Amino acid sequence: SEKTAAAEGKVGELRRDPFAMLPFCGYNMGDYMAHWIDVAKDKDQSKLPKIYYVNWFRKNDAGKFVWPGFGENSRVLKWIVERLDGTAEGVETPIGVLPTRDALDTKGLELADDDLDFLLTVDKEVWREEAALVPEHLNTFGEHTPKELWDEYRALVQRLG
Repeated sequence: SEKTAAAEGKVGELRRDPFAMLPFCGYNMGDYMAHWIDVAKDKDQSKLPKIYYVNWFRKNDAGKFVWPGFGENSRVLKWIVERLDGTAEGVETPIGVLPTRDALDTKGLELADDDLDFLLTVDKEVWREEAALVPEHLNTFGEHTPKELWDEYRALVQRLG
């Protein structure tokens, strides 16, 4: 997400922190993340909350937002709920599971096939560029950065090739 007036730094600058909590956390964010990792250890993984990352703001080559947004976001949320129920299809990608073309309800949308393909495609080169920026962020937490985050980072880089 982008920084706001509430966050330190330049407004509009890209930020990499969970739930935009960094300016409001009263202790080292690495410890905060370690806490949530510890909460999940030794638990039945099927009963833990599922986390989905959604980028509503992908732009095409002309700089125009591709997803129509706002009320149409419920279509992606519908896919997530159906996925959790085990009724929606998904395809594995280096960054996680994405909806298949048929699993995402686009009925009534004026969304070109090319735009849908763009939204459902993972550009590995773009993601490699993004991944290269992650260590600088994780290093801001110093020795407090949980090993598990570094493990996840290395696994992402490996999946991206």
